[in-house]
Amino acid sequence: MPLSQEQIIRFLKSVHPYDALKPEVIAEIAPLFEAWEVEKDFSVYDVGEKLPGLFLIYEGKIEVRDENDVVVSHLSLRNSFGERGLLRDGIAVTSARADEHSVLLVLPPIPFYKMIEDHEAARKFFDRTRIEKPRESNLATSRVETLMAHNPMTCAADATVQDAARIMREKGISSLCITDGDSLSGILTTRDLSGKVLAEALPVTTSVDDVMTRNPITLAPSAIGSDVLHAMMERKVGHIPIVESGKLVGIVTQTDLTRFQAVSSAELVSEIAHARTAEEMAEVTARIPQLLVQLVAGGNRHEVVTRLITDIADTATRRLLTLAEEKLGPAPVPYLWLACGSQGRQEQTGVSDQDNCLILDDAVTDEQRTGYFADLAKFVSDGLDVCGYFYCPGDMMATATRWCQPVKVWKEYFSGWIRKPVPEAQMLASVMFDLRPIGGHTDLFADLQETTLKAASENSIFVAHMVSNSLKHQPPLGLLRGFATIRSGEHKNQLDMKHNGVVPIVDLGRIYALQGRLTAINTRARLEEALHSGIISKAGAADLLDAYDLIAETRLLHQAAQVKAGNKPDNYLLPAELSDFERSHLRDAFVVVKSLQSAIGHGRGMLS
Repeated sequence: MPLSQEQIIRFLKSVHPYDALKPEVIAEIAPLFEAWEVEKDFSVYDVGEKLPGLFLIYEGKIEVRDENDVVVSHLSLRNSFGERGLLRDGIAVTSARADEHSVLLVLPPIPFYKMIEDHEAARKFFDRTRIEKPRESNLATSRVETLMAHNPMTCAADATVQDAARIMREKGISSLCITDGDSLSGILTTRDLSGKVLAEALPVTTSVDDVMTRNPITLAPSAIGSDVLHAMMERKVGHIPIVESGKLVGIVTQTDLTRFQAVSSAELVSEIAHARTAEEMAEVTARIPQLLVQLVAGGNRHEVVTRLITDIADTATRRLLTLAEEKLGPAPVPYLWLACGSQGRQEQTGVSDQDNCLILDDAVTDEQRTGYFADLAKFVSDGLDVCGYFYCPGDMMATATRWCQPVKVWKEYFSGWIRKPVPEAQMLASVMFDLRPIGGHTDLFADLQETTLKAASENSIFVAHMVSNSLKHQPPLGLLRGFATIRSGEHKNQLDMKHNGVVPIVDLGRIYALQGRLTAINTRARLEEALHSGIISKAGAADLLDAYDLIAETRLLHQAAQVKAGNKPDNYLLPAELSDFERSHLRDAFVVVKSLQSAIGHGRGMLS
């Protein structure tokens, strides 16, 4: 069907990123689009073909398949496709076929490249590569919403100063916001109580309204730390309420600023290293959510954030081991405490349980194993639970007799799992391939790791089963352009950013490590080693690393937002919380993961 320039311009104005371009720019680009009218089952392009340009669906539906002929997407009105190949080398990395009679707008390569070069909105939308972010969080440039205390304590203006003083004493705070409904009408501080009530010998029944500071200076959550600092110095105040759309949403005090500067992973590690009890450590680990917010707000890369948070868990574990030996006495034989799961991979976020085990010297006796080392494991695991690293629901902990064994038994475990990769063996092998020494004699693990990797990689049946097992976690992609959200229960209509987001990539990294005998444990490090070792192609690695970065950072941003709202962080994200731009990029990241799963499934080690 022929399309007029007016029709194309009107359509482009309804599609992102063209809607962000100036009218005159759209008018220049519109004549460059070619209109293709295709019938059902028409092959738009195949994998490996030179792309005629960027495709934009004006009408109809298009099915996109990866190089293994697996469907990765069904696209419809206003969806673009073909940009991945264009931005790589101009060669298609997927195939596209018309699901029904369709009309496609095609922008040739040269105008496409010029558009993304000249216009930031187009560049940001189509270029999925990662942009470097600043690596440190600075008080002066951090947003107020990351500094403020949420849900500040309030009282009414007609309360007595004695009532107000009692609230401050009970809550351990130095100010109260005086409100009328949601609106802020004043603030009362300990300085007001001492300077206006005590100094003037006013009765304790005096109304707060008589002594409060009316119409105090306020800031918005979007202000930055320097705004707070300047306001406090200029006005000589130590408390600034935070107001948004006329509603009180928080408060920033000098204590908050001090706490923000003090919350660093190094500071927390130092405090834990000198703690005498698990309870003292728990007071420190309780500040991890604020550290998460601060690190994310500072634009730190996700692997930096999770590494710093994991370092705190490692320190707590080692400190508990030291305290255990002080209580129980020196260990009778050498031992090694190891972490697996997210701690093992150095990928802990704001939500973590504990997954650990003990490897003991072969000289250990049954009495020592079930006596001393059982007591040591209980002391450490109980202490970690107190610190907020809750017990593993699957009992994957050193407190379980099964996971507190001498080296020779561990060797039997791994060789047995490799020889007979039954479902439980696959699951256990997946967890145990992420083992990382935390405290003790590391030489107990070195030979075990090397021997196991060699034996596992040489057993094609075991590798095949591990590949098959890794594909059980699928990205949350629906048949149409949307996401496949959780269908029922507490998290209905949400995305599980752990099990359907990062876990599929973790599984891929583990398979690459197994195939290449790579010793890295961290997922991103595994992907990078797989690239350098030739286990995965340069183009595939680049796509997967970008996808992993986007998915992992979206998860961290979600958790940070929950902490700022005063909630416990979790892994469940409502797609509605994302902008159209964010949803588009996140879905493309999931498509990349699905494509790489398909590639490994059709390659070495696939079981039907």
